[in-house]
Amino acid sequence: MKYIYSILLFGGMVLMTGLSCLSSKKAHSELSEEEVVIPPQSIVPDTFVLPQMPVTIKDTDERAKYLVMHYWDRFDFTDRSLIWRPEITEQAFVDYINILGYVPKKDSDASLSYTLRKAQIDTVMLVHFMELFEKYLYDPNSPFRNEEYYLSVLGEATKSPQLTDEIRSRYGFQFEMGMKNRLGEKANDFSYTVSSGESFRLYDLKSEYTLLMFIDPDCSTCAAVTQHLDKSKELNSALALNSPTRTMLTVLALYPDKNLDEWTARISDIPARWIYAYDKTAEIIGKKLYDIRAYPTLYLLDKDKKVILKDTSVELIESFFSLHH
Repeated sequence: MKYIYSILLFGGMVLMTGLSCLSSKKAHSELSEEEVVIPPQSIVPDTFVLPQMPVTIKDTDERAKYLVMHYWDRFDFTDRSLIWRPEITEQAFVDYINILGYVPKKDSDASLSYTLRKAQIDTVMLVHFMELFEKYLYDPNSPFRNEEYYLSVLGEATKSPQLTDEIRSRYGFQFEMGMKNRLGEKANDFSYTVSSGESFRLYDLKSEYTLLMFIDPDCSTCAAVTQHLDKSKELNSALALNSPTRTMLTVLALYPDKNLDEWTARISDIPARWIYAYDKTAEIIGKKLYDIRAYPTLYLLDKDKKVILKDTSVELIESFFSLHH
């Protein structure tokens, strides 16, 4: 897709680090501003054309903001044949999601809402774009997953008269669950029970950080993540700082259900320094306290139980402790 890559050079900086091909064999530094400006033209079939960048916009940040707000200006939302051309539409969509990371949240939110409003010109295209947003921003296995972006999309979709009541209801539920335990907010409290039969509450933990790990005893991925974290240099360094007078890190591996037989069968697989517990009251699932769409689901909380990382990855957890300790 040669038409995409050159336009993503803002003042010599490549906005799309995930792209490996350029439209020219020239080095980045050799591409001038004139080369990244596409001449004015109407919507072009069988290709994706980026907006013309005004030559008067010189600031890199402003160029990024202009691009995300005008990204779809030359895309024909009434041409349903483009739905079946993933090399055009879906590839452009993936590039768009990447570029959003280069602008402040208020600008990415505005761009996402604007994109959905443009897609509403055709119901079939709107449904297709919502499917793309769900696939890339919401699916637990997507490397582009971003709940904050997706919440902006859902806020627009739940108001769309073009979508059926059933579809709006589904997106409404996703929005409701996504609004829980947001970054910077206090995580929902709950009780948990350990092997002695004693029950405690999340908020009773006195720890600088709490790694909350929702697991399923029969989940092979949970077992692999457990083994990885058990050997993690970053986590073990934080755990090593625990003392009788101060707890730096608590790892709470929690089975959010009350099937004691399944839970007991895996006690020996959990590192001794962790807390291994289950939800005896089944309130986490029953009251929908957390949006657990896949196992394991990881949260990192601070001493006040505010969410630092939500539904995050092992790599981001290790990176956090590498930078902070």
